[in-house]
Amino acid sequence: MPLLDLDKITAGLSKTWSGFLRDWDRSLRAGNYPETTRYNYLLAAAQLGRYLGEFSPDPEADDAAEDPAGVSRAHIEAFQAWMIETRSASTALNKHKALQQFFKWLMLDEGEIDRSPMERVRQPKMPQKLIPVIRGEETTKVLGTCKGREFAQLRDEAIIRLYCNTGARLSEVGNLLLDDVDMNTESVHFHGKGSKDRRVRFGPRTARAVSRYLRARAKHKAADLPGLWLAERGIRPLAPNGIKIMLKRRGLEAGLVKLHAHRWRHTFAHEWKRAGGDTGDLMLLLGWTSQEMPRRYGASAAAERAQETHQRIGVGDHV
Repeated sequence: MPLLDLDKITAGLSKTWSGFLRDWDRSLRAGNYPETTRYNYLLAAAQLGRYLGEFSPDPEADDAAEDPAGVSRAHIEAFQAWMIETRSASTALNKHKALQQFFKWLMLDEGEIDRSPMERVRQPKMPQKLIPVIRGEETTKVLGTCKGREFAQLRDEAIIRLYCNTGARLSEVGNLLLDDVDMNTESVHFHGKGSKDRRVRFGPRTARAVSRYLRARAKHKAADLPGLWLAERGIRPLAPNGIKIMLKRRGLEAGLVKLHAHRWRHTFAHEWKRAGGDTGDLMLLLGWTSQEMPRRYGASAAAERAQETHQRIGVGDHV
């Protein structure tokens, strides 16, 4: 089932809102936007439309609930505050960014409005949450839950080692195709955000785990499917959400709460910087284009790196 179901997204909206969202999706598809991005964009606009019709205390919101051209700055700010109260600041920030794109399209492409209501609407301030890195001994415990020769054990070890060894995103490993793996060069072809592809090498332990999984996969009744990861039973792939659930379960078995793929991504950045690795090379490996990302990732362990550097340099300790 596709992620993006326009009938479901636009349910309960006025015909005008629904029509605009369908037209916007057509424009996004023409721009080769990934399905995940389109879904998040359209969902944000649909949520604004439903908020105006069902939850807004503003008696003048009825017109805006019928036609997005009637949305004002005050409507946006009230919706944003409601999102912070009912969801979180990070969710509100995501909606803010999506709505910027929607009203930009409505203004520049469609000519339905002269000014965007997003003008001068402040982005929600995000509290700095430090995601702890996952230690080597913790990863060893998680891998310990995969010991054995059963299909799921071989598959899960290969998945976990790829996350640990490459620092890839959940979806990048989860959406791999069989053809994306090259055992001759011991590398994998990741399809990153914004259609940014990259090839990343992996080490011998990961290569061994992937090779063992591929042998088991070749005997699976769903071996003809294009996706790399297969469900243990039936003829179906293992989707990224299934991997997310698997990691959480394996983590609990290993005594780790809230284990997720991004912890290895943060750890990868931390260990790279700790070893004195070049920031530009790190950006290439992890598929980043913004200099802000290397600063954000591994930030939870930045104090540890600073302490290690201080101890090594010994400032003030030589007098």
